Amino acid sequence: MTVKFSKDHEWIAVTGTTGRVGITDYAQAQLGDIVFVELPAVGKALTKGGEAAVVESVKAASEVYSPVTGTVTAANEPLADEPALVNSDPQGAGWFFEVEIADPSELETLLDEAAYQDYVASLG
Repeated sequence: MTVKFSKDHEWIAVTGTTGRVGITDYAQAQLGDIVFVELPAVGKALTKGGEAAVVESVKAASEVYSPVTGTVTAANEPLADEPALVNSDPQGAGWFFEVEIADPSELETLLDEAAYQDYVASLG
């Protein structure tokens, strides 16, 4: 499994041609307590950088963007009843959706963990 990160603070864990997507620990910390998550429907076509989901916190609502182009194959339904999973385990149980990756070369434009940590550090 390979994990990549976007500068919009999404992560994608890739196994074969499927990616599991969520928001990073940094993103959930910036948002604060998550109170609602709107997940994409299974079968929805996503484009790289396009809106895929919505997350609402006590501070703000924010879009979750797809780090790759593809089709949604699964949504993390437990988030509907337990959106706080995004706060407690953003890169584990708090994942948002899975996507069948249409163009694996798009992964090359994403950051590895070290580059993402450097990027976050540069945000001050």
